[in-house]
Amino acid sequence: MHYFHWIAGAVLAVAWFSRIVDAAIGMPSVADVSTPAWNRDVSGNPRVSIIVPARNEEEDIELSLTRLLELDYSNYEVIAVNDRSTDRTGEIMERVASSLPGGANARLRVIHRRKLPAGWLGKTHAMWTAVNAATGDWILFTDADVLFKPDSVRRALAYAEAEHADHLVLFPQMIMKRPGEFMMIAFFQTMFVFGHRPWKVADPKSRDHMGVGAFNLIRRSVYEAVGTYEALRMEVLDDMKLGKVVKNAGFAQRNAFGGDLISLRWARGAKGVVENLTKNFFAVLSFQWWRTLISAFGLAFLNLMPFLGVLLAHGWERLPYAIALVSMFSIYVGMSWRSRVPAYYLLLHPASTVLFIYTLLLSMFHALWNDGIIWRGTRYPLEELRKGMV
Repeated sequence: MHYFHWIAGAVLAVAWFSRIVDAAIGMPSVADVSTPAWNRDVSGNPRVSIIVPARNEEEDIELSLTRLLELDYSNYEVIAVNDRSTDRTGEIMERVASSLPGGANARLRVIHRRKLPAGWLGKTHAMWTAVNAATGDWILFTDADVLFKPDSVRRALAYAEAEHADHLVLFPQMIMKRPGEFMMIAFFQTMFVFGHRPWKVADPKSRDHMGVGAFNLIRRSVYEAVGTYEALRMEVLDDMKLGKVVKNAGFAQRNAFGGDLISLRWARGAKGVVENLTKNFFAVLSFQWWRTLISAFGLAFLNLMPFLGVLLAHGWERLPYAIALVSMFSIYVGMSWRSRVPAYYLLLHPASTVLFIYTLLLSMFHALWNDGIIWRGTRYPLEELRKGMV
């Protein structure tokens, strides 16, 4: 046991401390387009097509579209796709479009999709359909529950043009109202920093890439060059995989903080986070059970052992575990500067770890039991999902 604590503690201390050092050096290089420096006009005034796919989003779609129609950028269009909704989503879309002032309804176009062709996910097909009708030089993919401030697109586009970026991801502000949301999103963000290095995305020599469903802005020419959404038609993680194909093709990718320029409430309570992730967590592990089990063990070791080690080890054996914990706390402090999650939520990190491992295993169980995933009322077979992975 003596040697185990020193070896396990050393591995954890190196893993967490190296990541916090890397983040401390790299994170300052990630721009924040909500700062005064990016409150500027866009050179050339390129046209932007904003794509909003929606299935059964009657609760959020009206406010989302209304906010998009209040942008202070002059040259843009919004294309909203009603993807086989069984609620009032399509009706609300049409009402918002018809309520615009005379002639302004050209700013919002509504497309209704009644059927889903074989070999497509509903969301990817909706976005592909919308782009085929779009007229923009830039394409902005977003979600039906995202709220935009008037200057959000103008600032982001000014940054993208100034940086000569081909693909820009803007990190949204997460709206959190319950302790369970704070706890789970804090864990998610910690693992995001650990597993994805936002500060490396701009480096063409690195394999780090980025994609966020709330704000994926891409040049039309680049979107077509990487095969459009037809290349991602069966990708559950379409937002991240769009970033992957863009980076792999050698195009310039950037990500940036956006303050409260865009915001969304991702889930309601810890239970809501679990439900949201159950659909796609198995996809992160390429729908492979053995990778899922290894990852579950890895999550437990990485996130629980620093706490257990400090409690169970003796004397100086606690030191490497303490270094790992201090490094974890430093990540929480850093996150608290960018989000509304207080650093003391580190104390609930073990609880969120257990819930995330449970969600990962639950996602695997459901997919294997159903031989596929059920997403918004549509079942997609595992065989097709595996074949369609990028």
